[in-house]
Amino acid sequence: MASDKNLVSVLVLLDLSAAFDTVDHNVLLERLEHVVGIKGTALGWFKSYLSDRFHFVNVHDKSSSYSRVTCGVPQGSVLGPILFTIYMLPIGKIIRQHGINFHCYADDTQLYLSINPDEPNRLGRLQACLEDIKNWMTLNFLLLNQDKTEVLIFGPEIQKRKLLSQSPDLNGITLISENKVRNLGVIFDQDMSFKSQVKQVCRISFFHLRNIAKIRSILSRSDAEKLVHAFITSRLDYCNSLLSGSPQNVVKSLQLVQNAAARVLMRIKKRDHISPVLASLHWLPVKFRIDFKILLLTYKALNNQAPSYISDLIVPYVPNRALRSQTAGLLVVPRLSRIKMGGRSFSYQAPLLWNQLPALVREADTLSTFKTRLKTFLFDRAYG
Repeated sequence: MASDKNLVSVLVLLDLSAAFDTVDHNVLLERLEHVVGIKGTALGWFKSYLSDRFHFVNVHDKSSSYSRVTCGVPQGSVLGPILFTIYMLPIGKIIRQHGINFHCYADDTQLYLSINPDEPNRLGRLQACLEDIKNWMTLNFLLLNQDKTEVLIFGPEIQKRKLLSQSPDLNGITLISENKVRNLGVIFDQDMSFKSQVKQVCRISFFHLRNIAKIRSILSRSDAEKLVHAFITSRLDYCNSLLSGSPQNVVKSLQLVQNAAARVLMRIKKRDHISPVLASLHWLPVKFRIDFKILLLTYKALNNQAPSYISDLIVPYVPNRALRSQTAGLLVVPRLSRIKMGGRSFSYQAPLLWNQLPALVREADTLSTFKTRLKTFLFDRAYG
């Protein structure tokens, strides 16, 4: 949306050095008590969990001496990431004070800001925010790894070059180090095409498919299908909502992967028509799987089952006068002066797809009912 308004968006992906290992137990307990409000017996449980812990190294039945653990939370545990998130809670207040957009997921923190390169002091807020973040981390025994912190710029090419010529770095961090970055397992390109992500998914999926094909003859169909879903389908579906509104050739590459998976599973030849096979497996084509994910997020957002930053992107349709459409459960489709990148945004694609659904699907009273009716509707559209 910002790109279509001729603005430039800066995405900063912060990287912390040994984040989980440097959590101070005393500071964490103070957060639990005074920020979260955990007291009494519950707080005692956390104190017991964190205190009197030791670690050692054991190799071939030989153990090192025990060393008392005074900081850190177990990264591989269920509780570890939750405790780390609580430890990081104050950083949200710091970022909000500077008016910067952000998202946090465990030790992954990303900041983003849309600006006009022609305005003075364009990156001033971001510079000051990063400085305050580094100071806060120093006081809380955390370390921002500037060498691995990545910055990517999105927007019209002319505007990006203008910003780069005026601000080559961001508080000691190179303003643009690469043409793409990895964000929570997804490769972000500068043009938001996600072509690099799609290429990687295709490459890894075909690698696993070749291995599955080698042992397909000794597998039952149910076991082979489990392998296909574990190694192929999971990759096709991961964050696939980002591809909504993408050019057909991007989705086509992923569809070829799904077609190949169906051929391996059903042991059919390359020249056999694939649509009947996909229909017999009850697999939605990739394009419809993307629509399914977008519509599922929309249903959750409308029923208070999604994060607020998702719910805020959609607006229920309320006509100016009494009309039958008033109770149809429709959404407002934002008007775009020129549909380029903005036409792929969730705030545009979600209401566009939602309004095309039959009332029976939109009015489902439970999530499971909605998913069943939605898949039936999309299945009919795909193979009808």
